[in-house]
This record gives sequence, C-alpha cells and structure tokens, in this order.
Amino acid sequence: MKLTKRKGFNFFRSYYDVYNELNDVDKVKFMDALLDRQFLGVKPNNLDGMSKFAYISQTNSIDSQVKGYEDKTGTKLNPLEVKPNTPTDGGTNTPTAQVQVEEKGKEQEKGEYTLYSEKDFLLDWKELREGLINKPTNVTKLSPREFVLFAEVQSRNNRERIVQGLKALFKQEVINFSSMQSRPQHFLDNIDKYLTAFDERDTKLYGSKPKTPTL
Repeated sequence: MKLTKRKGFNFFRSYYDVYNELNDVDKVKFMDALLDRQFLGVKPNNLDGMSKFAYISQTNSIDSQVKGYEDKTGTKLNPLEVKPNTPTDGGTNTPTAQVQVEEKGKEQEKGEYTLYSEKDFLLDWKELREGLINKPTNVTKLSPREFVLFAEVQSRNNRERIVQGLKALFKQEVINFSSMQSRPQHFLDNIDKYLTAFDERDTKLYGSKPKTPTL
C-alpha cells in the first residue's frame, strides 16, 4: 500500500474529459500518473504515447493543486524533491556543475513538448483562417478531444506539414463552414485528406463554386 499524507483533491472535469478520450490501457497509465502526483508528489517518467500527451495537457492544473496543498500545509508530498543546500565556492551563490546540468536537463525536457505547442497551432489556425477566408476566430483553447487529436497529428507531422494541411482546408471552393472551419476538430480528424489535397493542389474536394452566368 502506498502511504500518503494527503486525504483528497479536487478531480476536475478536464481530467475526466481527457480520460474519456483514451483507450483502456492509456486510461490506466493516465490515472496512475495523476493519482501518484496528487497523493505522493511523484512526477511521472514512464508515460508514452497518448497517455503522455493527456497528462501533459493537464500538467498546469495538476501541479497547481499539488503546490497549493504543499504551500497550505507546509509539507512536501515527495520528500525526495527537497534538495539540500547547494555547495558554493568562495561564498558565491553559483550552483555547482552538477546542479547546472540538472537544470539544463529540465529545460530540455520542457522544450521537448513545446516544439509545436497548442498555442502555436491555434496561432497558425487563426492567421490562415483570417488570411485565406477572411473569417476571424475566437478559438483560444483546444477541446479535450481536439487536444488528443492534435497530439496524434503532431506525432506524425511537423509544423510545416500541418500548416500545409490548413492551407488546403481553407482553400477549398465549397465547404460547410459551420462544421468544418469553425473549430479545428474536423481538420485534425481529416488531416491526411487535406495533406493529399495540398500535394495535388486540389481545391474541389467538395465540389466547385457555381459559375456566374455571363451576359
């Protein structure tokens, strides 16, 4: 049995929404990671695939809850995270080389997940939507379903390729605007179709605009 000082935490709806988008195996991985972090303060280091992306999507909320509990109670859920005072040389506050390496490793670890972030994707979505079809957008956050789809799309395509797919979507002559261009879910569900359209310069996936009769 895992012993814990904490008795409970708020289980947010966003946790449940992301959980429901996972398969059974990833659901277990995600929940184990969430519970171990909330009750034991242990950050996951063995997640992969969709369970990893699902956890990353909730990291801010999870870490904020843990910090709130620790600040309020003055206790550390994971004592191993409490580091001893760093030795200094000559009375300066310069960290040792070992600590510097650890900090650099943390930065690299964070950077691994921000090469093409949700914010970057929504910026591309906004600029291309407004630039190609002259339609503003108020989408500032992906839904849980969209985030899972984005994680899967991102695992197969770089930013340049995703942008090409977006261009193909917004250059279609005929499209159901309300369901296909108002939010990213349709695009993320059908990115392969739009990448093929981009490569083939196909702007008529759903037909052509009626021609204006000439006098």
